[in-house]
Amino acid sequence: MNAILKKSVLALMAAASLSLVSAGAMADAKNPKIGFSIDDLRVERWARDRDFFTAAAEKLGAKVFVQSADASEARQISQIENLISRGVDVIVIVPFNATVLTNTIKEAKKAGIKVLSYDRLILNADVDAYISFDNEKVGEMQAEGVVKAQPKGNYFLLGGSPTDNNAKMFRAGQMKVLQPLIDKGDIKVVGQQWVKEWNPTEALSIVENALTANNNKIDAIVASNDGTAGGAIQALAAQKLAGKVPVSGQDADIAAVKRVIGGTQTMTVYKPLKLIASEAAALSVHLARNEKPTYNAQYDNGVKKVDTILLKPILLTKSNVNILVQDGFYTQAQIDGK
Repeated sequence: MNAILKKSVLALMAAASLSLVSAGAMADAKNPKIGFSIDDLRVERWARDRDFFTAAAEKLGAKVFVQSADASEARQISQIENLISRGVDVIVIVPFNATVLTNTIKEAKKAGIKVLSYDRLILNADVDAYISFDNEKVGEMQAEGVVKAQPKGNYFLLGGSPTDNNAKMFRAGQMKVLQPLIDKGDIKVVGQQWVKEWNPTEALSIVENALTANNNKIDAIVASNDGTAGGAIQALAAQKLAGKVPVSGQDADIAAVKRVIGGTQTMTVYKPLKLIASEAAALSVHLARNEKPTYNAQYDNGVKKVDTILLKPILLTKSNVNILVQDGFYTQAQIDGK
């Protein structure tokens, strides 16, 4: 009788603990914990992504823990390890260096944590999903904007950070537009250089040297983002060439929008950050709850074909910058502010 009673008590205890475990799992799924590891929050763009992402994730019941690597790969690795030890359900990563996270992501996966690559594709790692704007399309838009303003002549290609896979995707898009014109002899590429960490000061120095090397005979600059465009335009201004040489960009930074209106920057590419951040928040919650998101592309990152959501960018020139106010990206006062 005692033995039977003991068995019953043990069975009841096992059932109770099982129900506690499943209740815990359900609570977790209802209120998932999401780590957001960002390359560098000192960059205006990423601070906006953080705010939009956090607001959207919290609306869906998630709690978000944000870390900024401040452009240090060692710091990003240790911050991701910290998020793993906190027991988050999903880690969303904007990688500083896309090629160094293989082992860290292995640790996350071992701990049962899902990994979402945000905006930049993490290479050689088992990430669960990737969300970004169509970066080749961004590159095409940059080249198209400059070619429309200056269809012939000497071009300089100012690439992004060599550690950022997106920089290579922008270049691939740019070359889709430029290569046929190079083959025709309409365009001559007189120089090209990658800009470490997308640093505007380095971009300034590169373009100063390029102008000197070419006796100022540079007719167009395909710059891969607004920060590097700003550096290029500063170098052009010193030679009284700002506004005469078309320069591309992307991100719709406020300084760049003012330059586009002022005529010293030809175009920028607007990527509605609220859209990517909200979609990424929803995707993270889906992953945490083991739901099946809807993807529209796949990218090979060297380890696997990563399920991807690609969003559409918008080419901005002086004629349509009002979209930014309509979208609530900036107020008119911010755009008009000196």
